[in-house]
Amino acid sequence: MIFETHAHYDDEKFDADRVELLSHLLKEKNIDKIVNVGASFRGCSDSYDLAQAYPSVYAAIGIHPENIEDYTQEAETWIREKAVDPKVVAIGEIGYDYNWVKDPEERKRQGQVFERQMELAIELGLPVIIHSRDAAEDTFNTIVRYNEQGLKGIVHCYSYSKELAIEYVKMGWLIGVGGVVTFKNGRKLRETVEAIPMESIVLETDCPYMAPEPHRGERNSSLFLPYVAKAIAEIKGLSVEEVESITYKNALSLFKKVKGNN
Repeated sequence: MIFETHAHYDDEKFDADRVELLSHLLKEKNIDKIVNVGASFRGCSDSYDLAQAYPSVYAAIGIHPENIEDYTQEAETWIREKAVDPKVVAIGEIGYDYNWVKDPEERKRQGQVFERQMELAIELGLPVIIHSRDAAEDTFNTIVRYNEQGLKGIVHCYSYSKELAIEYVKMGWLIGVGGVVTFKNGRKLRETVEAIPMESIVLETDCPYMAPEPHRGERNSSLFLPYVAKAIAEIKGLSVEEVESITYKNALSLFKKVKGNN
């Protein structure tokens, strides 16, 4: 069975077949658990609703760095209220995204919203799902500070060096591995997978984005996770079944509210 740790089934690209996928198709294809991850305030609300509607779906709720204008007092109050629900398993996705942001003041504002949500996660006793793009140093330094307070989580869609990944692993954090591990230009991620223990890896899609080979460029979904598991298995010298089982247990170890089936 597969634990999908990062999906966006609230996205409009799933409007045509969302019910079919989440009602039975994913389960029939060995996708046992799904964390649907909020990014905007609306995305958090939609993720929460999906978690209520489908037994296999859980929600992460948080404001993505590209949507920091959504982080209002109203949003924080809503997150605080919904976080106690049994189907809400993490705060995320939160972090830094410097890809399009060059203004120091805007980056500072991202940091303020990120740190407020890290503090909220500690207060609520939930792990976090981290988004980090072109912000390796600031992300790592922030995580180190909150790790010292006992916070744990996933560095989602990991894109940095194997050396930095090893430092995250030493702190007990998990590394999210998705379709990039199958790409011809995904050498850095494959090196990371080779360098870190299986006990520190979780499977994710970031669907509808980042579909693995041989479906690159198509709409992604959890149905493509076996390609990711196969790539990891080849790197680690394991069977696909072993990769699926270990990563499933890794996700359960982080998402304490989720009850597993293997």
